[in-house]
Amino acid sequence: MGTLWHFPVFILASILLFSAVMRFVLRHRAHKPGWWTYIWVSGVVTVGGMVVAKVGQNVGLPLWFYYGVPAATTWFLPPTVFKMRRIETAQYLALALLTAPTIHVLFSLFLGWGEYLPFVPIAPVWR
Repeated sequence: MGTLWHFPVFILASILLFSAVMRFVLRHRAHKPGWWTYIWVSGVVTVGGMVVAKVGQNVGLPLWFYYGVPAATTWFLPPTVFKMRRIETAQYLALALLTAPTIHVLFSLFLGWGEYLPFVPIAPVWR
């Protein structure tokens, strides 16, 4: 089985972090979006993005595609669907740019799982 089981763990961590970012960014709204909207957007952004990246990398698609499509989806889908104001969009984009490297660093440092962003090697703390 090797490290195959890491991928669903990465997806779960990404969904939880994405959900926390969305709740933080939209916290001041009087009328918050429905749960189904949160669910499908987080599914497309996290699960869809990670599957495109993983499959694209494994089948040899160009880097710009398998990282570009998920990045574009992450940057443009939530602000569009949630009709974010400028301040919400700015907060969201700043946090969105930090989440993937944060997950990568944490998983690499504490678990030794470096495949989230394989081109940025980070040694675990126990080595």
